[in-house]
Amino acid sequence: MSASMSIGDFSRATKLSAKTLRFYHQVGLLLPARIDPSNGYRFYEAGQVSDAQVIRNFRALDMPVDLVRAILSAPDSPDRDHLIEGHLARMEVQLEATRSAVASLRSMLDPSKVPFEVMQRRLPPINAVVIRETINLSDLGNWFTQAMEELDFLIATTSVIPSGPRGGMWDTELFLDERGQAALFFPTHSLATLLPGRARAEPLPAIDVAMATHRGSDDTILEVYGALGRYVARHGISVDGPIRETYLEGLPGGSQETVTEIGWPIRAIA
Repeated sequence: MSASMSIGDFSRATKLSAKTLRFYHQVGLLLPARIDPSNGYRFYEAGQVSDAQVIRNFRALDMPVDLVRAILSAPDSPDRDHLIEGHLARMEVQLEATRSAVASLRSMLDPSKVPFEVMQRRLPPINAVVIRETINLSDLGNWFTQAMEELDFLIATTSVIPSGPRGGMWDTELFLDERGQAALFFPTHSLATLLPGRARAEPLPAIDVAMATHRGSDDTILEVYGALGRYVARHGISVDGPIRETYLEGLPGGSQETVTEIGWPIRAIA
């Protein structure tokens, strides 16, 4: 039979405070072995120390109480491992977001940084192969990856030949309302027909833009968007319409270095 421990000794053995142990009791995560009916003191068994240490480690990983409970009650190791892997994957996403935010802040604080050059440019009309959909902002990353893969497959398996770098178009509503139209495209010499999947042949009209070039990773691309927003505000030339990106080197979506032209739609250039 396992030896009984007072809440004080159990706290010292597990480095869990009395407040935390009371909370774990209330939510049914770690129940005392017995409670003295006369004074309400909680007592634990020595065998519960290992359970408490496991819970402590899980909680140190910001694991929600409900998930810890599900892991501890999982019927077998595969189910338990699946739940843990899911949480670790979510943590990796959060860590990447934190790393991106830190890199962006460091770039903003860099005193040697050269201001972004903004110029006004008229983009000519082009024929293009376009994948265009209305999506939720939270789905943008996955949608971007899948649409790019679909364009890759189309280029590899059909006679359609790109005549320039790929690009993207993002409606204001996608960011303002967290739901709006997104598009990825590549230019072609002539309009293609009978395209497979979601791709469609589409003429893209000429557009006047305030243009700036981003060089670096996704961590710092918002700085260019900010510079463009300030520029068009100062000159009073912003108009409704999608932002157009042109991917000159590499593709957005990670920490790799890329070169992207970003065009903010403006009033027609005189």
